[in-house]
Amino acid sequence: MTTFDDRENAYENMFAHDEEKRFKAEARCNKLLAIWAAGLLGKTGADIDAYAKEVIKADFEEAGHEDVVRKVAGDLGDLSSAEVVRAKRAELQAVAREQIAKEA
Repeated sequence: MTTFDDRENAYENMFAHDEEKRFKAEARCNKLLAIWAAGLLGKTGADIDAYAKEVIKADFEEAGHEDVVRKVAGDLGDLSSAEVVRAKRAELQAVAREQIAKEA
């Protein structure tokens, strides 16, 4: 192998690692958002876990996070607005990234 090949492989591995961390952070953020929303909805115990799975699953409907915002805001109804959900998600995104970085 040449130095170029080694460098190419290193960049590919770094990219794959970064993408994996980004995916995990998104999933963690959605879970944290679901836990926050579940609290507002009065869910407890296993209902929180089930709701978190629903929210994480909603993220696969379309690219970006608007599908999650739409789901959570719709579920919360008059308890919150889409703007508040977006703001909370942005706040939790930083928390999720920090948690994933500490786990690595």
